[in-house]
Amino acid sequence: MKIKILVVDDSASDRLIIESMLNEYEILTACDGVEAVDVLEKQDGINLLILDLNMPNMDGFQVLKYLKGSDRYRKLRTIILTNYNELDNEIKGLNLGAVDYIRKPIHMESLKARIDVHVALLRTQHELERQLHEKAVTYETIFNKVPVGIAISFSEDKISASMNKYISINPAFEKITGRSKEELLNSGWVSITHPDDIDEESHNFQRLKAGEIDSFSMDKRFIRPDGSEVWVHMIVATLALDDTQSFNYIVLCNNITESKLLEEQLAESERSKSTLLSHLPGMAYRCEYTPEWTMHYVSAGCEQLTGYSAESLLYNKDLSYSDLIAPEYRDLVWDEWELILKERRDFSYEYEIITATGERKWVLELGQGVFNDNDEVEALEGIIIDNSGRIEIENILKYNNIHDRWTGLYNREYLVSVLEKDLKHKKDSKKALIGIDLSMVQIVVANYGYQYSQNLIKKVAEALNQYCSNNCMLFQPREHRFVFYIFDYKDRMELVDLGNAIVETIESLLVTERIGGGIGILEIDPGDHEIDIDSILRRAMIATEKSMSLFGKDFEICFYDAELEALVNRERDIIEALNSIALGNNIDND
Repeated sequence: MKIKILVVDDSASDRLIIESMLNEYEILTACDGVEAVDVLEKQDGINLLILDLNMPNMDGFQVLKYLKGSDRYRKLRTIILTNYNELDNEIKGLNLGAVDYIRKPIHMESLKARIDVHVALLRTQHELERQLHEKAVTYETIFNKVPVGIAISFSEDKISASMNKYISINPAFEKITGRSKEELLNSGWVSITHPDDIDEESHNFQRLKAGEIDSFSMDKRFIRPDGSEVWVHMIVATLALDDTQSFNYIVLCNNITESKLLEEQLAESERSKSTLLSHLPGMAYRCEYTPEWTMHYVSAGCEQLTGYSAESLLYNKDLSYSDLIAPEYRDLVWDEWELILKERRDFSYEYEIITATGERKWVLELGQGVFNDNDEVEALEGIIIDNSGRIEIENILKYNNIHDRWTGLYNREYLVSVLEKDLKHKKDSKKALIGIDLSMVQIVVANYGYQYSQNLIKKVAEALNQYCSNNCMLFQPREHRFVFYIFDYKDRMELVDLGNAIVETIESLLVTERIGGGIGILEIDPGDHEIDIDSILRRAMIATEKSMSLFGKDFEICFYDAELEALVNRERDIIEALNSIALGNNIDND
């Protein structure tokens, strides 16, 4: 018997996939209910209708009502396509004459198994009719050889020992249940059915017997003698035979245990993936390898990450992903992908995107290329994670490493790094340090407390910041000490003018506290690039301390020069001599 199947679905891709899977049959297609009715009117001999319920123009329910109203389609078997958890639609469709349903997303092996069952039913019924009318022997061959379990009853009751002569059971049915015909009849229907499936099957059978429906289908479990379970897709339908029996029906069972396990694994995989993606601090994607990064799949996390819905990015509906990448990173991202695809490595890159609100956000993209059999890039897949938090923490750590926590000025470590770099790369430029010592501010601690003194230091830092420029930087290398680093200045007079301005600013802030301090200037000789930084900073500190010892509470500029260096060396020699004498006296006394 040549099987002709009409597939009605508004999804072109689903039609093609189903047509390919069922290529052993003659397949007709329609994109909606209107076209389906037209095909049914023009084509004779359509055996099976695979009907999507959700379609434009004329939906599946309208088609079912149309079929139910015409006796011409009495033998046409309709399988409806429903979405997961649409139980009401499934019930409504079955009440309107559908004999089976298949849930989306379609598991193709399960679809094939179900279609095979329906085809077997059609062929069996056809052969039964031929046997009854033409007395042919073909029926016995199909009944015994078909790999689908078949049981035919010519009695109103379900399987029992008392109805042995009214039951026909084929070898495939015995193999599926693990029992012979005699064992099946002696066991009875209830004892071989899983307890959870009894109520549904009993309810459907009573409706079939009452004439409310002429067939029903369900997935159920048989209990084998060893206690194991076998999943089957079962179809039960009435048989219109020319005999005296008032109620005849056929049961078709196809073993779908493997398909059922695959369905469960697929559902679990989808659930796990959905859970993972819902908790991902970013979005998963699949896109084209083009400058626009045209998205074919974007997870729901897209909106939280970018401010745009996933639909806005799919196939560049409202904007492309390239539009989100900050302009200065677009070429860099492309170049990085180009490099890793050539080397077949995983992609890992940090860059900034601009969200729907205009916010710049750091992201980390992790992905890989998908290659076809011709070694061509078919697509890119990966995840894009919000990395702003980590970048912000890194920036804070970097800031704290080179700044004083209280004043926010650059610290000693950064001063050393700047001097090292400039002494190496700016050997010919003029460089100088202006040191400021405010250690006498500790005098106010006894009267006003430590926090008061700290606030004074912060005020001074804020006031001194006004003198910073492109060639003048301010540092706080130690508590109560400041250092200006000046480079590319004209002459010593420029340093003196800056020093006087600094003194005037500090004195205006500390006049009420009557606190003095020291200010020293060190001009770094061009030949000093070989001297270590500690020696340079020590000279600046000496000039500052000499300013305090020479002038007391008044701020007076003290330059570190040859005369001051000689004085310092002389003082050091005297101290060493005195220490030596003291050490000698101690030895004599011993």
